[in-house]
Amino acid sequence: MNSEQILKMVKTILVEEFETDEAAIVPDANIYEDLDIDSIDVVDLVVRLRTETGKVIQPENFKQVRTIKDLTDALEDMMQSD
Repeated sequence: MNSEQILKMVKTILVEEFETDEAAIVPDANIYEDLDIDSIDVVDLVVRLRTETGKVIQPENFKQVRTIKDLTDALEDMMQSD
């Protein structure tokens, strides 16, 4: 899965699960502040990402994630390391 595919997957999840405006999902958007995703939503997001990727997602891999770019980079690293 390349970065474009990962971004598309993240956008789909955020729009479907959290009713986020797709236009707001840009690389520098802060997940918590700009997209109004809280810590409970992040848990749901990680569960959905695990389902979509088939990968076990370790919480420590996402502690520094703040923006959509951070998220897609972390996912891309995770996908490439397995």
